[in-house]
Amino acid sequence: MRTNSKLSLSKGLKALTLALTLGVANNAVAGLNIFACEPEYAALAKELAPDAKIYSATTALQDPHQVQARPSLIAKMRQADLAICAGADLEVGWLPMLQMKSANAKVRSTDQGLFFAAEQIETLDQLASVDRSMGDVHAKGNPHLHFDPVRMLDVAKALTAKMIALDPDAKSEYEAALASFSKRWQAAIPNWQAKAKPLQGSKVIAYHSSFRYLFNWLGIEQVADLEPKPGIPPSSSHLASLLNRAKQGDVLAIVIASYQSERGADWLAERSKLPVLVLPMSVGGNDQSVDLFSLYDSAIDLLLSAKQ
Repeated sequence: MRTNSKLSLSKGLKALTLALTLGVANNAVAGLNIFACEPEYAALAKELAPDAKIYSATTALQDPHQVQARPSLIAKMRQADLAICAGADLEVGWLPMLQMKSANAKVRSTDQGLFFAAEQIETLDQLASVDRSMGDVHAKGNPHLHFDPVRMLDVAKALTAKMIALDPDAKSEYEAALASFSKRWQAAIPNWQAKAKPLQGSKVIAYHSSFRYLFNWLGIEQVADLEPKPGIPPSSSHLASLLNRAKQGDVLAIVIASYQSERGADWLAERSKLPVLVLPMSVGGNDQSVDLFSLYDSAIDLLLSAKQ
């Protein structure tokens, strides 16, 4: 009986040791649970934390200004260790509600697991003050910064630092992932610039200021906006004024994002004979945009197609 008891005890200790070992290993592999407000930051998180569980609250076919705080989003935020958002008040209409209803203290403050990309860089088009008559504008600057490759690299570095602060045991893994991403990203930038060189000095009519950073980087001028004011659909009189501008003959194309209505753009295109370019606003905006690298390639290729 004693032999059997010792044998049973020995087996029990081995099983316990194995279970504890597997538990530690699983925790190490699992990494962070990440809630991304937009798909571009889910894609960036995947580059920097490939072992993390990553969930994107929106898709490139959704307007990131207009999101419903659905129960599924609340549940995902409740589980998050880190929430990554564009910031500059892009998510002001829905993120606070998610934070309140999820009751997850981890992602309530930037002192903990909340990360705003716009706070890591100098945004374009900051305003000293805004009022409702100006439409849907952002006092903290344009939040669609993911189409500036230099700014995105700064965001990647800051995000890596945040991940290390939240998960210090995996510091070496995060640093290695950042080094790999930085090397590939910095190698891609001059290639994109060389490919897009024919676009320098081009003029476009676009919807909203969605591609402000892309145009700024590539030397493209947005000469008119399909919206009379940010967030206001185009009226007949406004479209008529755009038609007069288009008839000057120096506009390359009409540009809209993958989630924006084509109605006004199509009306203008039919009468001005300008092409309508539907650019992917983020990863998943079209079949070609499967990650951040191919997102840039696709946007540039579509703009170049109007030069042919």
